[in-house]
Amino acid sequence: MEARGKDAVAEGEGQDRGELEAVLESFERHLRLERNLSPHTLRAYVGDISSLFAHMKAAGHEDVSALDVTILRDWLGDQHQAGRSRATLARRSACARVFTAFCHRRGWLASDPGLLLGTAKAERRLPKVLDQAVVEAVLGTRGPGDPKDLRDRAMLELLYATGMRVSELCGLDVDDVDRDRRTVRVLGKGRKERTVPFGLPALHALDAWCVRGRPLWVRDRSGPALFLGARGGRIDQGTVRRVVHARLAQVEGAPDLGPHGLRHTAATHLLEGGADLRSVQEMLGHASLATTQIYTHVSIERLRAAYRQAHPRA
Repeated sequence: MEARGKDAVAEGEGQDRGELEAVLESFERHLRLERNLSPHTLRAYVGDISSLFAHMKAAGHEDVSALDVTILRDWLGDQHQAGRSRATLARRSACARVFTAFCHRRGWLASDPGLLLGTAKAERRLPKVLDQAVVEAVLGTRGPGDPKDLRDRAMLELLYATGMRVSELCGLDVDDVDRDRRTVRVLGKGRKERTVPFGLPALHALDAWCVRGRPLWVRDRSGPALFLGARGGRIDQGTVRRVVHARLAQVEGAPDLGPHGLRHTAATHLLEGGADLRSVQEMLGHASLATTQIYTHVSIERLRAAYRQAHPRA
C-alpha cells in the first residue's frame, strides 16, 4: 500500500487492524466532522461504501489500495443487475467519487479511480404539488385550539411560508424567529445558514403557539427548541410527517404528500406568483440553480394541463 499522508498518521487511522474497516471508520469521521453531512446522507454514504467493501471482499480484496475503476464499475454493474433505481445508482456513483478522492488525499490510493467513473444520471420526476385552493383548505381547517393543534398549525404555516426542509424545521430554536422583521434563521445542509422571510398568517400561528401552546408543554429537557413534542422534547421529523399527512387527509381531493410536498408547493407557488429563480434558490437553500429550475417545469406542466382542460382547440 502507498505511504499514508501525514494527517492520517496523526489521526491514528489504525490501518493494520483491519484495512477496510479502519478506512470506513475514517471516511465516516470525515463526512461527519469535515463535510457536515446530514444524518440521513451520512447513513446513505456509509452504507454505500459498506456495500462496495462487501463487493471487494467477495472478490478477494482486503486492502483499499486494490480499488480501481474496474472494481467500481463491476460493483455498480451488480447494483444495476439487482434492480437498483437510477437515483440510487447516481447517488452511489457520487459517493464512490467522494470516497476515492478522500482515499487519494490520504495517500491510500496512488491515483483517483473515481475520476474515470461515468455519471449515472438520475431520472428527474416532476414533484407533486398542491393547488392553492387545497393549501387554503388545509391551512384554514380549524381545530380544538389545544397545544397540539396550535403547534401543528404553526408548523404547517411555517413549512408552506418558507419552503424549509423538515429537518430544518425540527432544528429551529425560539430565538431563530425574528418577529419584527418576519424572518427565520435556518441552518441547512452542510450547516449553511440562511434567513428566510414569512408572512402574517405564519406569524399569527407562531404567536399563538408560543403564547398559548408551548408554555404548557415546556419541561427541563425542552431547551430553546421552538417546536416540542407532548413530553416536552424537541419535535422529531417523524412526528412532523405524521402531522402533515393527517392534515392533508382531512381535505377532500388533497393528494397524500409529506413536508417535502409543502416545500415543492411553496417553490412552485412563488414562481407562479412572479418570484425570480435566484430568489427562490436562496430561499430554499439550493446549492445549484439547476435544482431550483425543476419548479419552472412544474409550472409549465400545470399551465399545459389547464390549457388542455379549458381551451376548445387544445
